[in-house]
Amino acid sequence: MTAVRYCVRPASPREHWFEIDCQLDHPDPQGQRFWLPSWIRGSYLVRDFAKHVIDVRAQDARGPLALERLDKRTLRVAPASGALTLRYRVYAFDVSVRKAYLDLSRGFFNGSALFYCPAGHERAGFALTIERPQDPDCGHWRVATTLRATQIDADGFGCYAAADYEELIDHPVEMGRFVRHDFDVDGIAHALVLSGRCEVDGDRIVRDLARICRVQRELFRQEPARGPEFAQYLFLTHVVASGYGGLEHRSSTALICARTDLPRPGETGVKPGYRAFLGLCSHEYFHLWNVKRITAQRLAESDLGAEAYTADLWHYEGVTSYYDDLFLLRAGLIEAPAYLDLVAENMTRIERTPGARIQTLADASFEAWVKYYQPDENSPNATVSYYVKGALVALCLDLMLRLHAHMTLDDVMRSAWQRWGRTGVPVPEGGLEALAQTVSGLDLRAFFDRALRSTEPLPLAELLAAFGVRAERRAARGSKDAGGRSAEDGPAPAWLGLQLRAQETRVAHVLAGSPAAQAGVHPGDQVVALDGLRVGAANWDSALARLVPGRRYPLHVFRDDELIELDIEPAQAPLDTWTLTLAEADGERLARRKAWLGV
Repeated sequence: MTAVRYCVRPASPREHWFEIDCQLDHPDPQGQRFWLPSWIRGSYLVRDFAKHVIDVRAQDARGPLALERLDKRTLRVAPASGALTLRYRVYAFDVSVRKAYLDLSRGFFNGSALFYCPAGHERAGFALTIERPQDPDCGHWRVATTLRATQIDADGFGCYAAADYEELIDHPVEMGRFVRHDFDVDGIAHALVLSGRCEVDGDRIVRDLARICRVQRELFRQEPARGPEFAQYLFLTHVVASGYGGLEHRSSTALICARTDLPRPGETGVKPGYRAFLGLCSHEYFHLWNVKRITAQRLAESDLGAEAYTADLWHYEGVTSYYDDLFLLRAGLIEAPAYLDLVAENMTRIERTPGARIQTLADASFEAWVKYYQPDENSPNATVSYYVKGALVALCLDLMLRLHAHMTLDDVMRSAWQRWGRTGVPVPEGGLEALAQTVSGLDLRAFFDRALRSTEPLPLAELLAAFGVRAERRAARGSKDAGGRSAEDGPAPAWLGLQLRAQETRVAHVLAGSPAAQAGVHPGDQVVALDGLRVGAANWDSALARLVPGRRYPLHVFRDDELIELDIEPAQAPLDTWTLTLAEADGERLARRKAWLGV
C-alpha cells in the first residue's frame, strides 16, 4: 500500500528551483514530524541539505496548517484533518554527484537532498511522480533512473515506486537531453548515460565497461540470478570541462568526468584520463557488493542526522580502491607494467604525505567527517587518505594471503558476501579484519596492528619482491613525476617542499620540516621571483632545476598585497618516488606473480 506520495516538478530551471509535494494519507493526529537527511550515504560529511529548502508550506482539505521548526532538519505540522500535503522548494545548483542541480539543459537529484520523510512512515510504501519541465527552452527531456517504474511515458516521466524511504533515496535521477548507450552483462541491462556536451566513442566505452563488470561478477562466482538484485544498472555520467568523482548507489552510480578523459571516435590506446575514468567506474561498480550490501553496521544504523563513526572506512573504500585498478588488468584493458605504475603512484602519494607519519589508518577512517572531507592547507601534514593507504593495506593483505595461506583476498571478499552481503546482516566493527584471519587460518594481528593502528611503513617492497616485482625509491624528476615509470628525464631538481596550485604559482601546501617551512613560506603566498628572476607556472620546473642544494636564494612572494623577501635554502630532492618493475623471476616467484598479475 502506498502511504506516502511525492511529486517533483522542475519548476524554474532558469533559477534552479525544484518544487516538491509530499502527500501523506494518515498523518500523526498529534502533529506530523518531517525530517530531512543531513548527509548522503557513501559521502561522509554532514552537508545539511535543509539549507537549500525554502518556502515550506502545509495544508489539509480545510486549508493551510501551521509549521514548527524543531531543529535544522526537522519540522512539525499542526494536526491535520485527513490527508496532509507538505509543499516546498529546493534550490538546486550543486554540480557534484551529492546533491541536486537544475538548469535549462539538465536536472539531477539525489533523494536525500529533496525528500522530507514523514517520521514513523520510513517503511511505508512510497510513490514518486516526476513531471516534465514546462519551460519551452528545455526542449525534449528524458529521465534516467533505476527506480521501479509503475506508469511512465516513453521519455520516463511519470510514476515510480519504492518499498521504503531508504530505497527511495538510493536511486538518483538524471533528466535532460542526455545520450544513452545500452549494453548487457550476464543478462542484466546496463547503460552508460552521458549528460553534457561531448563527442565520444560510446560503443568502445560500453565494451570496456562490460568487461569490467563481468570480471567483477566472476570474483563472486555468481550466476545472474544470485548476484545483487536489480533489474538494470546505470552509469549516470555528467561530462564537464574539468572534474572527477563518483557516488555509489544500490543499482546505479552518479559520476562526473572531464570530457577530455573520454575517447573520441577513432582514438586508440588507453590514455591516462580514460584509464582514470574506467578505474572510477570500476570502483563504483564494486561498491554494489562492498558498501551497498556488505555494509558497516555503524553506518547502516544511522538515521542520517549526525555523523556515524567507524574505523573501518579503509575496508569499504581502501579495499575497493585496491580492486578498481586490478579489475582493469583482469579485464585486459591495461597490461601489468601499467598496473604496477598505478600501484607505484599510490606508494608515492603516501611517501610524500607527512601526515602518513602522524595519523593512523584507523583514525583516518574515524575522523573522515572532519578531516578527509574538510581538507585545508595543512592536511598533507596531518592526515592520510584511507582510500590510498587503504588500497596499499589491501594489496599487502592479498599478497600475504597468497604467500602464506595459498588463498587470496578474493576468497575473503567472497566469504564477506556470503556472510553479510547475501544475508543483509550489517558488518560489525572490525569485521573484515576478523574474517581474513578466520578464512585464512593465519594470525594476522601483528600485521593489522601495524597497518591500521600504527604509522609504521607497510612491508610493500618485501612482499612485492616475493612476487617477482622490484620496488625502487628514487627522487622525483620534476613536478609532474607522480611515480612509476616517469616520462620525465634528467636530474632531480632541488627540493623546496612546497606545492603550488594547478597552473599557478600560489602556494597550496607547505610540507612540514621542508626548506619552505624553514624559510617561513605560507600557504596562499603568491611566488613571483626566485633568485631574482620572475617565475610563473610555465617556468617553475626550469627555475628549480637551476638551484643548487645547500645554497641560499632570495624568494619573493606577495602575501596579501605586500611584497615579501624570504631567504630559502633548497635541499637535495628526497627519495620519495616509487617505481615498480617486473624482475627476472622463476619457480615459485614466477608462479605467484602469474597468479596475481598474469605475467
